[in-house]
Amino acid sequence: MDTYNIWTIGCQMNKADSERLGSALDQMSLSSVESPEDADVVVVNSCVVRKSAEDKVTGMLTRLNGFKKNNPSQVIALMGCMVGPRQENLQKQFPYVDVFMRPQDYDPLLQLIGLKTGIDPDGCVGDLTATPGVTAFIPIIHGCDKFCSFCIIPYRRGREVSRTIDDIVRETKLLVERGVKEITLLGQNVDSYGHDFDKKTDLADLLIALNDVNNLKRIRFLTSHPNDMSDHIIDTVAQLEKVCEHINLPFQAGDDDVLERMRRGYTNKQYRALVDKIRNRIPTVSMSTDLIVGFSGETSEQFEKSVELLKDIKFDKVHSASYSVRAGTIASRTMPDDVSLEDKKARLKTIDDLQKDIQENLNSKLNGTMQEVLVENIKNDILEGRTKNDKIVRLGGIGNSIGEIVEVKIKKTGPWSLSGSIINSLEVLA
Repeated sequence: MDTYNIWTIGCQMNKADSERLGSALDQMSLSSVESPEDADVVVVNSCVVRKSAEDKVTGMLTRLNGFKKNNPSQVIALMGCMVGPRQENLQKQFPYVDVFMRPQDYDPLLQLIGLKTGIDPDGCVGDLTATPGVTAFIPIIHGCDKFCSFCIIPYRRGREVSRTIDDIVRETKLLVERGVKEITLLGQNVDSYGHDFDKKTDLADLLIALNDVNNLKRIRFLTSHPNDMSDHIIDTVAQLEKVCEHINLPFQAGDDDVLERMRRGYTNKQYRALVDKIRNRIPTVSMSTDLIVGFSGETSEQFEKSVELLKDIKFDKVHSASYSVRAGTIASRTMPDDVSLEDKKARLKTIDDLQKDIQENLNSKLNGTMQEVLVENIKNDILEGRTKNDKIVRLGGIGNSIGEIVEVKIKKTGPWSLSGSIINSLEVLA
């Protein structure tokens, strides 16, 4: 048993979980391969936030069943949010899957591999960290206590549990030593960080500690909940040099009655006031959001409240999706899925078309400006990076500047990205 393949679908938290499992498998002397067909161990890291994501996982597992018939010794593992506390139905549906693992619960697979290889995972697996690169994701809080009526996450990932500041700082230092320049702190509700500690702690305290890590250049965090975006967090983002001026703040719906059915805990007016507060205290901030269209009972008039909010606030990015019922949620038990598929598609297109125009207009104002860009990678022979405001920039310039913060003159803009030329390396000038 020498090779593994991890197939990941879903959010950045899932990607971070996959990277940590990969770190453990590397320490057990397994090597990653591109094709699941060629792997001795295949892990499917699942997401159930939307029905389409769960369908992709089911399709992949069906495909793996065919591979396993040709290679009976292959180990197939299913992990992530599809795996709940009770696994009997999954075992009946996928009898060829060898291991089922709840989110962050890597031990069942590691113990099975240990039995097959004779390698003791307890003795050889140490710190689990992200894959080294220019950027890395660090989960800081697992689970969620909000229980929004449409969301399955609290039932699959459990209640909120925060990692200690010392633990996160130690991991960050390890990653920086391996070349990481930017970290993104992750949580289903990242602004709830530290609320489960006996000593009063919040995300701002963690940001302050991380800002002192030598050679770390940038810090990001997501996803935030409006009810936990405190003045302390806002002021800390405004004051700390390394924390990027970008906030993802989902509003999910613009109508108060829909928000109440969603159990979001705020109103349209309260959300707008929070955005105004953030923009007043952080004038250079960019903002993104999440939006669900076609939730149970949403009328055309209620949907227009979401459209109005987008027009008024003008987000830099919107992650939009049509509502899909997730079995086990409050909404699935108590509310009908009564908005037609045709209406959902039409509403989603309205949002996407509107947001494209908004982003095109916002980005056009950056044409001709100078921007600081952290160069992250090369795609199709073109350097690519991001500004502190989370704008993707494609770069022209001399040499390989991956891992450097460079000064860029923006020469072309579009709704999804910017293009420009490197003027100076700020790393060299420093």
